[in-house]
Amino acid sequence: MKKINVLTMIGLCLLLMIGFCEAKAQVKNLEKMEPVSQLKIFLNISKSLSADFKQVLINEAGNPTQTSYGVFYLQRPGKFRWDYKKPFLQEIVSNSGKVWFYDTDLEQVTAKKVDESLGSTPALLLSGDVSLEDNYTMEGQGVDGDMQWVKLLPKNQDSSFKYVLIGLTKGALAGMELSDNFGQLTRIYFSNVIVNAPLKQTLFEFKTPKGADIFTDD
Repeated sequence: MKKINVLTMIGLCLLLMIGFCEAKAQVKNLEKMEPVSQLKIFLNISKSLSADFKQVLINEAGNPTQTSYGVFYLQRPGKFRWDYKKPFLQEIVSNSGKVWFYDTDLEQVTAKKVDESLGSTPALLLSGDVSLEDNYTMEGQGVDGDMQWVKLLPKNQDSSFKYVLIGLTKGALAGMELSDNFGQLTRIYFSNVIVNAPLKQTLFEFKTPKGADIFTDD
């Protein structure tokens, strides 16, 4: 069974780190603003987020190759967790400038530093000190169904991402789409989004399971 692309997921997480989340409760009539303005507001208001997700991988031919389900948690700055529940169990946990990827089938843990070692992913945006506008060109993409879309185009020519799309429904984060330079498209649909509620810090404390092999870039 094909596993998830960990660098793709890290990239998506790190984009979320700088504030893509529901804001309609805090900014009146947010959903009536044009999408780029909504994103700029999102950058300044969110501290935590949790949501259920559905992830679909699309190959070069445009066909879905895998659908996964799970729960996502985010705590700014620098903490996130993806818990994959179906069709396999996997975890991606980030804390203190490091990311752990645990594959339960292989009983294998891979640990990486969140810095330039991740290549041209949006990892450098993790701290929140780097402006999104400094690294991406933002373009409104209009409405498709019940979602408004914003396209993020990396200004760095060496980026491993072609683009990222952010979908908003009634002022709330609803979806993301990422196209990488390997011909893979990743689509994520969020539901049951909860913003700025307290999260248990133990969610972001990774403990290596007994008997698991560990691979690190230290």
